[in-house]
Amino acid sequence: MISKICVALLCFVSLLTSAHANTLLVFGDSLSAAYNLRQQQGWVSLLSQQLNSSHPDVNVINASVSGETTQGGLSRLPKLLDTHQPNWVVLELGANDGLRGYPLQQMKQNLAQMIEQSKQQGATVLLLGNHLPSNYGRTYTTQFFNIYKELAEQHQVAYVPFMLENVALNKSLMQNDGLHPNAEGQPVVLENIAPTLVPMLDKP
Repeated sequence: MISKICVALLCFVSLLTSAHANTLLVFGDSLSAAYNLRQQQGWVSLLSQQLNSSHPDVNVINASVSGETTQGGLSRLPKLLDTHQPNWVVLELGANDGLRGYPLQQMKQNLAQMIEQSKQQGATVLLLGNHLPSNYGRTYTTQFFNIYKELAEQHQVAYVPFMLENVALNKSLMQNDGLHPNAEGQPVVLENIAPTLVPMLDKP
């Protein structure tokens, strides 16, 4: 009898744990995949460590892939949404589209579809924006940068205008390629994102 009661209690605790487990899916490219660094040095791992104390019920899953484009992301996202059923999705894609000179309208459409797919699954979305290097021309870089704000307004999602604010132009915080933050820059990236992201985790 005692063993049956113990088993029943364990099952009950397990159900409670799963019921209160929340999933945060970070879906990005090399800027979120800790490119050329140890995984624990990346901003996503630093976020997970921070949330272990403030939001221990949140499970952070980093599905970011270096070199990912919005087209590649669009093909990968549905399976990830189905598998993980995230409560929140941090969408960080588009930089590789811009660097490769892909049509910006197609990039915008791909991001829009990923936002709507995430929302339809029931997730709250945070969109992370970026800048392109100035050598891509003022018109192209301005249009690229504005896409994120336009999407955030059109789809009513939170967004961070520039995730590399105070990092991208600081050589001491960037890797030699001039595109990716180094280990010292990763905490600054998190500082740019956390003030918008963390309050979202407290909302039902």
